[in-house]
Amino acid sequence: MKVNGIPTRTIWPIEHGQAVGIIDQTRLPFEFVKEECVDWRQLQNAIATMKVRGAPLIGISGAWAMVLAMKEDPRDEAVHAVRAEMIATRPTAADLQWGVDQIVTAVMHVEPKERFRVAYKKAEEITQANVLANRAIGTHGAKLIAEIYAKKRAPVNILTHCNAGWLATVDYGTALSPVYIAFEQGIPLHVWVDETRPRNQGLLTAWELEGAGVPYTVIADNAGGHIMQHREVDAVIVGADRVTAVGDVANKIGTYLKALAAKDMEVPFYVAVPSSSFDWSIHDGKHSIEIENRSGDELRKVRGRDKDGRVTEVQLIDPQVNVENPAFDVTPARLVTAFITERGVCAPEFLTRLYPEASRRFVR
Repeated sequence: MKVNGIPTRTIWPIEHGQAVGIIDQTRLPFEFVKEECVDWRQLQNAIATMKVRGAPLIGISGAWAMVLAMKEDPRDEAVHAVRAEMIATRPTAADLQWGVDQIVTAVMHVEPKERFRVAYKKAEEITQANVLANRAIGTHGAKLIAEIYAKKRAPVNILTHCNAGWLATVDYGTALSPVYIAFEQGIPLHVWVDETRPRNQGLLTAWELEGAGVPYTVIADNAGGHIMQHREVDAVIVGADRVTAVGDVANKIGTYLKALAAKDMEVPFYVAVPSSSFDWSIHDGKHSIEIENRSGDELRKVRGRDKDGRVTEVQLIDPQVNVENPAFDVTPARLVTAFITERGVCAPEFLTRLYPEASRRFVR
């Protein structure tokens, strides 16, 4: 995608893997700041503090962290130690372990002195593959939007939750990729953007859409059901952090409520997701997916501009007040109309047909 007219990705190698560049997303939407990571621990911290966020980008960032780890110490014991630390950083997203293990698997069959070179090559490969997968998701999803427009002959209203745009991936995004492709094709549309508290990732979605020229409106999280009741939503499209073998979906907290409202109002509920976000070893999302609980300060404090235009942080809740901050919830497969993947669109019950290689690991 473009920032101020300049093609930009969310992560990139510097000096052939001697460092890795990222966008500090905690500074958005008020400031666009790039950061250089020369040590794998810096990338680990960036994942933990959500400087980089979104399941696919977390996975790619984990892969590049392993590249930096190979530069530091490519011996077996060091590789396995860093792997364990990286995977524990954010446990809900399936992509993190996937990305880390892409590198570990690639390097373990070569001598330690060759591991940095092999890791760098593999990281570049999966980074580019992420872009192509996201573009394919957009192409498949745009067909759904086109079908709605063909019937409606009026702008298509899409509701999304959290940020699953290009900022959450290397480029294009997952849930927003169909929006971008459809918009490029000239289909008139409008996006309802949930603010998505407590991290307000919806503001990142708004920032993206503004830059792309896509019409949008930011709404409070709890307004989605009301807007659906008044027939102002044609489809809900969200991303995912982990999808089970039967199609249960872990995504940003509040997704489940949107799915319930969509089901009640007969609004199609789509989940846009690359294959790296599937966990074929899990069947029951509600009981088997580990839900990350984050710091209560994310609820107690909020960041924004003051009346003088300075970016600052303010306290919303007294420090002594107890808060609970689950970062994700699980939407059962019965509420999902279909998955939009790089291989096509299918209902939850047909996922293993779309991914036949996974059926060998799947027992219903």
